[in-house]
Amino acid sequence: MTRILIADDHQIVRSGIRCILEGESDLEVCGEAVDGHDAIELAKQLKPDIVVLDFFMPKVNGLEAARQILRERPQQKILFLTVMDSEDVARKILEIGARGYVLKSDAAHDLVAGIRTVLRNCSYFTARVANMVLDGYLKPNLSAGPQAPGLTAREREIVQLLAEGYVTKEVAVMLGMSVKTAETHRSNIMRKLNIHSVAELVLYAVRNHLVQNASSDWWNAAAA
Repeated sequence: MTRILIADDHQIVRSGIRCILEGESDLEVCGEAVDGHDAIELAKQLKPDIVVLDFFMPKVNGLEAARQILRERPQQKILFLTVMDSEDVARKILEIGARGYVLKSDAAHDLVAGIRTVLRNCSYFTARVANMVLDGYLKPNLSAGPQAPGLTAREREIVQLLAEGYVTKEVAVMLGMSVKTAETHRSNIMRKLNIHSVAELVLYAVRNHLVQNASSDWWNAAAA
């Protein structure tokens, strides 16, 4: 029996995925994660055969969650299920070592095939994304985006949390560090990115796919 961990912050999406997978006699959902941090912890505990991850999730986004899961278990199979049909996102997914990318709009007919393909150590991309990636590789100069500065995994987590509207004190509690350490990380991030406010940090996070969009609370974060 193939054991699958689902990670998505929307209950209705997780239920929909479970419904699709329950129709297959050899597939079972062994756990559900509600955010990226939850996905990392459940992947450690449950050791599923494959993790189905959303790209945008709170606290830790899907890309960063995948990085950390693969760092812990390099053999872990990961498939992204997302609304994002972006060549840049596809490149990032391939770069970290994930091999599956299915659009949520195609889940009904592509998800099971994608899971089975990735489990065979092959890559599976929804047709629209595959065509985009192929076109990008044929025209690399037109499709290549700017390279982001080298932030550490912890710094990427902090950027995402700040962009989601959490203030520095809340970030410190969530990541189990002192407020002073969180403030030092924040200062180092600002220096690395050459930005001077949380407002600019939010824009950086959106442009680099760390968050999908700025939450309504980001003005509060910018003022903190």
